[in-house]
Amino acid sequence: MIRVFLVEDQALVREGIRSLLALEKEIAVIGTASDGLEAVETIPRAGADVVLLDMRLPKLSGLEVLRKLGEAGTIVPTIILTTFDDEAIVLEGLRLGARGYLLKDVSLDELVSAVRKVASGGTAIQPIVSERVVRGLETAESSFPRLEPPDRLTDREIDVLRLMTGGYSNREIARALGVVEGTIKNHVSSILSKLGVRDRTRAVLQAVKSGYLG
Repeated sequence: MIRVFLVEDQALVREGIRSLLALEKEIAVIGTASDGLEAVETIPRAGADVVLLDMRLPKLSGLEVLRKLGEAGTIVPTIILTTFDDEAIVLEGLRLGARGYLLKDVSLDELVSAVRKVASGGTAIQPIVSERVVRGLETAESSFPRLEPPDRLTDREIDVLRLMTGGYSNREIARALGVVEGTIKNHVSSILSKLGVRDRTRAVLQAVKSGYLG
């Protein structure tokens, strides 16, 4: 059973999403919050596997919720769910640890697929969103050249990259993979170089484009 916590301020939308997810036997909505402050207070003790988080919330925005949860050490796989499409929101949300980004006009099948994927440790960035953001990033100047032709990431580097998408630090990734922190630093440097990017956020988006996190 995948336990979902839903943060949405509009009652009609909140109940609509809850009702739709109730149609799936393996998904249970175990709690809801109608504003950002309530979300920050409730999510840490909810025991959710996945959080569906609206961005436009009273009291605290969705990004502020992600930031405060991260500062408190609460790491729950999160899918940003919103009615608007803003590249800056995507980038900041991913930087703060979100593993998915969907517009609210997705179908039930797409939403369920995203919940399953994120619950199992993957990422779920709606293609139309990721493509637009990646195109925007391609116009930005890179701080160092990509390897030409680019080397493929190793299996271990892909493992590290998947944990990076969850907002985990080098120390946390090292602990999860049973290696020393210095080894993870080397892997991260290699990932950035191979993908031709200068930071972790761009690494995640470039990896989505390249099919590593599909």
